[in-house]
Amino acid sequence: MDARLQLRVQRYGWDRAAARYDASWQRPLSSAHRLLIDRLQLRPGERVLDVACGTGGLACELAAAVGPAGVVVGVDLSQAMVDAAHARAVGAGLPHARFERMDAQALALPDAAFDVVTCCFGLMYLPDPEQALMQMKHVLRPGGRLGLAVWGERRRCAWAPVFPIVDAEVRSEVCPLFFRLGADGALAKACRQAGLSVPWQIAISQTLRYRDADEACDAMFVAGPAALAWSRFGEDTRIRVRARYLAAIDAWRGETGYELPAEFVCVVAEVSAD
Repeated sequence: MDARLQLRVQRYGWDRAAARYDASWQRPLSSAHRLLIDRLQLRPGERVLDVACGTGGLACELAAAVGPAGVVVGVDLSQAMVDAAHARAVGAGLPHARFERMDAQALALPDAAFDVVTCCFGLMYLPDPEQALMQMKHVLRPGGRLGLAVWGERRRCAWAPVFPIVDAEVRSEVCPLFFRLGADGALAKACRQAGLSVPWQIAISQTLRYRDADEACDAMFVAGPAALAWSRFGEDTRIRVRARYLAAIDAWRGETGYELPAEFVCVVAEVSAD
């Protein structure tokens, strides 16, 4: 898929997903948020950029960590996500957190403007994640820290069939290389190729829990990466896609719902202080 078209698909897809995103994803992703915040050792007064900020869950935690003397800027390709993040910050009384619509691959921000940059579950969706990493490096000051999280290996993420199931209907290629950075050591290698050092990396097993089939499907098709395609499917297609996905995850259905194994990879990287 052409890179510009892929970005448009991502933008409008996440615009569709924004209203339901927190209900499906805030809890499953919160452990990665906490892990990165702990490892980055944020200090009061620091300047932080959160790339692919979504509805602002991590950005608001970062704002609380750096306090009112600090600054947090959240950027996202989706205007609906940016609007939701702004509303969250206002509601939480965090005026030092602000949000803008921006492409992670072309950050319109000054060089060396931030002490810390984060990007939690955003790199997988980009046409050129390596370019985004270079952009993040440029906006970090010497000695600055970068915290990243991506989904892990495809074979360790039981929900992975959602992509070929959707592609079979629309050939959307929504995320053609989604799991590439989750392969063993791939994210750390990409950081090193961008000129960053990597003092810490880890792969964490995770379980995605859904009470029933509706909740499991909504996470992927209404609030997740396939939201744009789902919004354009007719009723017959939706029934077919939903049935195929539920069949793919049936092995993890139990008496209390679905428990899907998953994995995420976290990395902390640093810019040379020289």
